Amino acid sequence: MKTIVVTGASAGIGAATARLFLEAGWQVGMIARRRDALEAIAGGHARATILRCDVTHPEDVRDAFHTFAACVGRLDVLFNNAGLFGRAAAIDELDFEEWKRVVDVNLHGMFLCARAAFGQMRRQQPGGGRIINNGSVSAHSPREGAVSYTATKHAITGLTKSLSLDGRAHDIACGQIDIGNARTELLDGIIAADPANAPPTMSVDDVARAVLNMAELPPEANVQFMTLMATKMPLIGRG
Repeated sequence: MKTIVVTGASAGIGAATARLFLEAGWQVGMIARRRDALEAIAGGHARATILRCDVTHPEDVRDAFHTFAACVGRLDVLFNNAGLFGRAAAIDELDFEEWKRVVDVNLHGMFLCARAAFGQMRRQQPGGGRIINNGSVSAHSPREGAVSYTATKHAITGLTKSLSLDGRAHDIACGQIDIGNARTELLDGIIAADPANAPPTMSVDDVARAVLNMAELPPEANVQFMTLMATKMPLIGRG
């Protein structure tokens, strides 16, 4: 049975991905800060492992990955998904603590989870595995007022490339999915604030299916970068 850890599994893309992998027969470790939310998503599924964890705390991350590996024997895939957008504002309107909160989750948290997964995949027998980082189309074309989010997503692209290079000797593949306008709670808030200018969206279930496709590839194949976005989203074009 294949195994995966999904971070940020209590809502949005993470929750949809965890559900789909459970339906597909995987053993799924579900990471988030809120145990009650994770339990609601898991619905008592026998192959779901609830891992309450704050991804910004090194000890939490270490313990969560150790617990999962001890329970199921190995880790085949990490979907490194947990992240937040932060308050939309110009850079001179942001406090350092607001900047740091986004960086702590989106960069430090993804580093800590990738480090824990990489170590487990390197040690286990047989060795190897796959890390899928959740990037963003903001790594290519940012929104206004999103300096913290945009900077961290550019950094994740560098993390993905480094992990891909360092993982070759250990049969650890790393890829990245850059998502645009999946209908998450975050996007619901943006739409509610300005419904007249609601952007084109797609379902989080579409993202989950793309992640499953990446995860189910054989070890010798890897999607290095995938851009998945709402069809009518104006990422490409000129004014």
